Amino acid sequence: MAALESVPEVRIDPDGVFKYVLLRVSSVEGGTEQHRDIVRGTKSAEYHNHIFEKVNPELQALGLECKCLGGGKIEHNSKEKKIRIFGESTGYGKADHSITAEKLKKTFIGYEVTCSD
Repeated sequence: MAALESVPEVRIDPDGVFKYVLLRVSSVEGGTEQHRDIVRGTKSAEYHNHIFEKVNPELQALGLECKCLGGGKIEHNSKEKKIRIFGESTGYGKADHSITAEKLKKTFIGYEVTCSD
């Protein structure tokens, strides 16, 4: 459980428009499965699977399993304190943007966070 709790819920680039994925990270300890959903997004990823391929080995090294729940895009404007979540991943399908929005609101307090298709 400690490994699972050590994983930050949100890691996205500070500014720009970029791809993101919503991931479910799981840990099985004592026969009980625990999980939490995390958001990862970066301008350096040309495709959504590039984000997954970078994050998954990091989580596996902690003894955690990782599954992609979908993707989309994020427009992050730190100067105006606005984040817009939209779009979908061709390979993984559309993430539940409402879950992503809730995670971002907890991390970026005082931001206006919106979703659209």
